[in-house]
Amino acid sequence: MKTIEEVLLNIKAVKLSPKTPFTYASGIVSPIYCDNRVIISYPYEREFVISLFIDKINKTNVEFDVVAGTATAGIPHAAWISDFFKKPMIYVRSSKKNHGKENLIEGILKKGQKVILIEDLLSTGGSSINAAKAIRESGGLIDYVFAIFSYEMIKCKQNFKNENLKYETLGNISNIIDIASDSGYISLEDKNIILEWKRDPENWIKKR
Repeated sequence: MKTIEEVLLNIKAVKLSPKTPFTYASGIVSPIYCDNRVIISYPYEREFVISLFIDKINKTNVEFDVVAGTATAGIPHAAWISDFFKKPMIYVRSSKKNHGKENLIEGILKKGQKVILIEDLLSTGGSSINAAKAIRESGGLIDYVFAIFSYEMIKCKQNFKNENLKYETLGNISNIIDIASDSGYISLEDKNIILEWKRDPENWIKKR
């Protein structure tokens, strides 16, 4: 295993389908879809992913008391990372439970604790930002989000900047496109279609 992009392609976590595109939760239509949930089914690959997370976290020199995961895809990775660092873990739901204590955050978060958030991927950044807001509203302090993969959308960068948040990712769409093209995973025609989407993801489908 050399790069996260090669791992994702090898386990077929990344699907490239320019002719029958996917629709994201944000409503954006795309020729590429990254399903990092499948990583948990591959022991050696997931160990490699966690090692990359740990290296990335250490290189940022970020101080943290708690590791948070986004529900649901960020939860297993947050668990392995928190176990490595011997830190408490929490996870953030996409919405409050409609029963019981109606929690949005599960686990124990004390006021003033510093938190890092683990996410599986970033598109517009909406789910990560909502989770960070929930952490802040509960008294936690958060500056960093760490994700496996990024679609490198300009909107994501702008959204994070607006919320005074930073993010780091293990891999990105630019590298995926190059590796997939060089290895013959996609044709030159498909590569150009995906590059066209990358330049303007929100309006790509309207131009076709």
